[in-house]
Amino acid sequence: MADSDEQSDSPLFEAKRYDEPSVFTPESLIREARRQKELPEQSVPDICVLDPDGDIVRHLRTTGRAEADATWPGYHTDLYRFELNGEEVGIIGCAVGASFAVLVAEQLFAAGCEFLVSITSSGQIVPRDTPPYFVLIERALRDEGTSHHYRPPEQYARLSPALRDKIETACEAVTRPVYSGATWTTDAPFRETDSAIDRAQSEDVLAVEMEAAALYAFARERSKAVVCFAHVTNEMGDGESDFEKGEADGSVAALDLIDAAITGWTSQTGD
Repeated sequence: MADSDEQSDSPLFEAKRYDEPSVFTPESLIREARRQKELPEQSVPDICVLDPDGDIVRHLRTTGRAEADATWPGYHTDLYRFELNGEEVGIIGCAVGASFAVLVAEQLFAAGCEFLVSITSSGQIVPRDTPPYFVLIERALRDEGTSHHYRPPEQYARLSPALRDKIETACEAVTRPVYSGATWTTDAPFRETDSAIDRAQSEDVLAVEMEAAALYAFARERSKAVVCFAHVTNEMGDGESDFEKGEADGSVAALDLIDAAITGWTSQTGD
């Protein structure tokens, strides 16, 4: 049994100096990856996408629209380039979970990204429609660890209001329903208990996912443009025919949403 005077506070909230720079940086990782792999220095596209499920990447590759970027210096991921309504876009698939998503986001911005879109499948908490549909995540409940390394403890991480307004307007043109609201970001999808779900419902949380809170905390701390969408595809396995996303595993609708997000971002930046 532990001594009664043993420190019981979680190390997650200890030894944090939020204004202190990191010793290990994404720039150094990219530099060494390029050296080891003998890669040229080349920027990624200004606009990039995180596709945690990998369905969009698979669809783009299957239809011949995406080409692997042989100069991407990531150790854990592959970057693909494709064109969307005249814009070159970079996309990385299967970066699942808060820590992985932010690790990749740090590298993308260090390599030249200016705007990052994340679209992740999620479970319905407070219904807004019959799945599948999208949620523009305005705020994300910080029930994960990564955000707490970037920002002091507070309940939610939030989308930039200026970016939210422009993207919300642009999403009115998307054919699949897009609702605005809150999500719950968790590190442990198989620990979504009744008590945790009740708490989320009491906060009018629309869906549960695994990346948004960390990406928004990173974006605020680093002053980066990041928007996260939840693709509500299931009732956490409770319903029949759960996890159905639609045409091409939801990729066609997701690409329409990405296009709208790009429109919103460019109108916000004035480009």
